[in-house]
Amino acid sequence: MKTARAAWRRLEPVHGMIYFAPEARRRYADLGLGGRAGYFASRSAAFGRASAELVISTFYNFNPGLVRKAVDGVWDSATPQQVLDARHAAASEALRRAGIHELPSLDEVLTLTRRAADAACEHAQGRPLFAAHAALPWPEEPVLQLWHAQTLLREFRGDGHVACLLSEGVGGLEALVLHAATGDVPVDFLKGSRAWPEEKWADTEERLRTRGLLDGDSLSPEGVRLRRHIEDRTDRLALPAYAALGDADCERLAELASPFGRAVVEAGLLELG
Repeated sequence: MKTARAAWRRLEPVHGMIYFAPEARRRYADLGLGGRAGYFASRSAAFGRASAELVISTFYNFNPGLVRKAVDGVWDSATPQQVLDARHAAASEALRRAGIHELPSLDEVLTLTRRAADAACEHAQGRPLFAAHAALPWPEEPVLQLWHAQTLLREFRGDGHVACLLSEGVGGLEALVLHAATGDVPVDFLKGSRAWPEEKWADTEERLRTRGLLDGDSLSPEGVRLRRHIEDRTDRLALPAYAALGDADCERLAELASPFGRAVVEAGLLELG
């Protein structure tokens, strides 16, 4: 399980950069989708003309008011296919700028990652955001195939994570507050990107203190146990994808993935715009 998590995490920048790369912002702006509209439209376009309610449900931890404002009218500006095409073009451009296409182990990493993604497609039930992306055709370009495969693995894992949160009675804002309490991600980033009102954030903190999950602004011992439990369950729910590789190939993918993630970071593709 730890090896599977390492394989996913080390290659995750290849997918995650699409939310920060200036290439993506430019492509969406060309379609009339500025700011957050580009993010919500591009990630939900696999659904077709996704409603705000569908995005709120599947994205889970964003302020619903923010989503409604961002999604309102997006499909009048561009079709889902236009947005998907823009997303793919941006991914190809950005990853090529990072030199991903020149890395000597690209073919092997792609083969292993696609095997895992194909295996995930056999377990799509109950994973709506993953299933929508899994229904998209595979790109022809190897760099884009790798990006698509990692996108599938990210959404596969993400849908499983949402299921874990729901089963533990942890709502979207509660999940954000608990995440902020770990110190792993700056609280200002989580507040700014998810746009919950300060009053609701403070009320949620107090509610989590009452539940014994927070001690001041930090996780309590019970909060630490809950977070670890959720992460472990998320790992287990992601295993059907990586089990197809077996231990040896999973370790091989984790080993080979590091230069790919490093190339994305060094190209500045994860920097906030």
